[in-house]
Amino acid sequence: MNDHVRDLASVRDATERLLSAAATMDNASLAEPSRLPGWTRGHVLAHLARNADALVNVFAGRPMYASAAARDVDIDRDAPRELKVQLADVRDSAARFLAATDATDATGSPADWSRTVELRNGVTDSASRIPFRRLVEVELHHVDLGIGYELEDLPAEFTQQEITFLAERFRGNAGVPAVLIRQDDGRAIRTGRHCAEDEEPVTVTGRQADLLGWLAGRRDDSGLTATGGSLPTLPAL
Repeated sequence: MNDHVRDLASVRDATERLLSAAATMDNASLAEPSRLPGWTRGHVLAHLARNADALVNVFAGRPMYASAAARDVDIDRDAPRELKVQLADVRDSAARFLAATDATDATGSPADWSRTVELRNGVTDSASRIPFRRLVEVELHHVDLGIGYELEDLPAEFTQQEITFLAERFRGNAGVPAVLIRQDDGRAIRTGRHCAEDEEPVTVTGRQADLLGWLAGRRDDSGLTATGGSLPTLPAL
């Protein structure tokens, strides 16, 4: 069950953590490579700001981005800005996102969190899941900055939510072998294509941080164990 109230509170907390950590950088370190191929840390912060505005569009029923090309152009344009401008943009755009989630409709009624909204590439979701999607952006891109915040530092509740969300995303994908994820706390989640009656899934076992890193494309497989087959290579998110 999605809990948009809880997730919005988590977005506020995660945004403040990111801004506090990013404020310790200087302009030179902002121009250095992030952990995302081809992106500097400035690209990561620019993306976070533009993603917040894009989700405002989603709430308003507008296209998330004008186009994929326009999204990339905006990030490249904003990436070289100095740190104080980047931080102000991330903070201000985050405030616009949170304000949009508090908005009422034309009749003054609260937002309908059960409605279906459209994101990029024809992807649809419940409006109630958008706060969690924003939380994912803030938390994982904080890690991507490479400034001391690691997968192990993510709140445990978020890590479990994201593992469950990504397993759901890959479930039924014909390009991913049938997988049973066994976490170190004993929980088990199925993902990938459906097993035939005589087929056993590949069992992937590991710590939550390593499982999240694998599912989210943020970490190699060194901390995971696969039995019944090799560790599957997952599609890019």
